[in-house]
Amino acid sequence: MKRFRTTLAALLLAAAWLAAAWLAAPVAAAAQPKVLHALLSTGETGLDPAVASDLASLSLLENLFDPMLRYDYLARPVKLRPNTLVAMPEVDAAGTTWTFRLKHGMLFAADPIFDGKRREVTADDYVYTIKRLYDPALKSPWLFLFEGKLVGDEAWRDKFSYATDIAGLRALDRYTLQLRLKAPDPSLPFYLALPATGVVAREAAERYGSQLGNHPVGSGPFVIGEWKRSDRITLLANRDYHARFHAEQVAPGDSALAAALEGKRLPLVDRVDVKIMEEYQSRMLGYLNGEFDYIEQVPESMRDLVLDPASQRPVLRPELARRGMVLDPFPVLQTYYMWMNMADPVIGGYTPDKVALRRAIALAYDSAEDVALLKKGLAIPAQTPLPPNVLGYDPAYRSPIVHNLPLARALLDRHGYRIGKDGWRTKPDGTPLLLTMHSEPTMVGRLRDELWRKTFLSLRLQVAFKNDKKTEIIKASRLGKVMMFETNWVADFPDGDNFYQLLYGGNVGRANYARFNLPAYNQRYETARRMADSPERTRLYNEMADILHAYNPWVLLTHPISADIRQPWLKNYKRHPVEFTNWRYLDIDAAGRDAAATMAR
Repeated sequence: MKRFRTTLAALLLAAAWLAAAWLAAPVAAAAQPKVLHALLSTGETGLDPAVASDLASLSLLENLFDPMLRYDYLARPVKLRPNTLVAMPEVDAAGTTWTFRLKHGMLFAADPIFDGKRREVTADDYVYTIKRLYDPALKSPWLFLFEGKLVGDEAWRDKFSYATDIAGLRALDRYTLQLRLKAPDPSLPFYLALPATGVVAREAAERYGSQLGNHPVGSGPFVIGEWKRSDRITLLANRDYHARFHAEQVAPGDSALAAALEGKRLPLVDRVDVKIMEEYQSRMLGYLNGEFDYIEQVPESMRDLVLDPASQRPVLRPELARRGMVLDPFPVLQTYYMWMNMADPVIGGYTPDKVALRRAIALAYDSAEDVALLKKGLAIPAQTPLPPNVLGYDPAYRSPIVHNLPLARALLDRHGYRIGKDGWRTKPDGTPLLLTMHSEPTMVGRLRDELWRKTFLSLRLQVAFKNDKKTEIIKASRLGKVMMFETNWVADFPDGDNFYQLLYGGNVGRANYARFNLPAYNQRYETARRMADSPERTRLYNEMADILHAYNPWVLLTHPISADIRQPWLKNYKRHPVEFTNWRYLDIDAAGRDAAATMAR
């Protein structure tokens, strides 16, 4: 008993000493959550993979839903790799039967529709996801990826039903999916890396119906948190996410980045706070105040805030460089072009006089002035619709359309577009000629208007500008109610087909806003779309570019080089040419951010 009391006393004494030590010691702060602060330049429309097609919604969707394939983060040129698959898909010798084998144990995010149980992703879910693109009630803008390509899919065209199965889309077992095509389509793997094919749970689609876009239930690296429509969105890390980082191809300059990421479970941050910032000035001031961790594609009108005006090349202002900020010039897979409506009675048509009018406008456009003054040197003149680093791009091809005002004026004179008493050119029949160009009511839109006003004035062509929101202009364009508009195309996937389809006659009323429909072009496009990347396909692409330059439904403008700027506390940043965001790879040096905030105060 005495020994027991002695031992108990010793234990109590030790406990008292530990308690005193604990009370005297400073309380350790809880681990600070890592929060990535990002922005989107426009509001999202909805988060249904089958329906959304705007940049903001797609940026969010690729973080919430999981396609079978994704792009290797560091591989350049870009390369697809398995995401929810155990390996790259298998394809038969004919190129028409594709087999996909899923990982086991991948889970959808928790949601009341699952009655408190965790739901595994299966091959049937991918069958359902692709089938949704055919649902006429959804009017999916992504239907073109598969329509007419899957064996038996005419059954869905004639009478759609989710209960109808087809031979071209089947789950062979719980983890094996098979697609059978009517003809080879080398671009199929690219389609399966798009947000549109991110896997959707049938229970979610059936429970939420047309409101699925307001209740996204995916299996991606993040889940939706707080959501204030078109203002602020919070994404929370999905700690059940199945992916770890592994680099297969690493450029010499990225070896340290690859080593820092290797083997880490994704995502690395705990939360992404996304703010919708439509105003250019608000974005830049927010970034400079430390409210955002990076900005991609600093707006043209705001570049003087970050670029050193004393330098002949794009470098940061000294005061920003001293704060540790980094400028990353990045060649974007993007083409700017001004299209003209081939069905418009004033500017459209295939007769020599209408071709001459469009060609004169193309010859009057001064790409050197555009690049130097508006793009601040961060762009290259476009020779074809294809930007560099897209499969099918030919660096040796040169456009026959170069800035030449005397030739443009002579062309108009020759085809009867004479200058009238009021100083403006008339139509060949002598009646007044008035062109109408749509534009956006933004600062950049106004700058672009001035460039085009100067271009038309150099030819004595009278033009009126009509301002409207881009979404409204696009709607009117698909109906053929817009004469001219400058826009741009960002690659959905890094293949030439994604750009040349913009002039294909079969896409009139969709992405072919110029309503260009010429058999010589269509035939070459239909042949090329069945071919893998090869010298033969590039030759066809060059012939299609020749046709574009001959008829001028477009004025090809530039391929931008994005001025990306990031804060010193942001880690693992590398812009990807195709994917919309890189949020799952990014990390935050919280101490560095706090130190910078202290210095700023």
